[in-house]
Amino acid sequence: MKIDNTLLQKLEKLSSLQISDEKREGVISQLSEIVAFVENLNELELDQEEATFTTVKGGTPLREDIPNSKPEIIETILRYAPKSENGFFVVPKIIE
Repeated sequence: MKIDNTLLQKLEKLSSLQISDEKREGVISQLSEIVAFVENLNELELDQEEATFTTVKGGTPLREDIPNSKPEIIETILRYAPKSENGFFVVPKIIE
């Protein structure tokens, strides 16, 4: 993939960023390096490799979930909250 001024203008519009004229060539060069690196990754033969989700053998070590909050701290924080109920913040519903 070739990074040119036209593609950079599209990226500026999508990201709502504006790159100054004196930095355009540097940004194009850096983006070209990134794209070249990703294209190198596409050359790797990974068909025989097993997918892994962790680098730790046996999974991630877990700890016991024990609440250690102090009630007076919670009361102090909730006292300054716009709305609270039963020890929790009350926020507007955002999911229908």
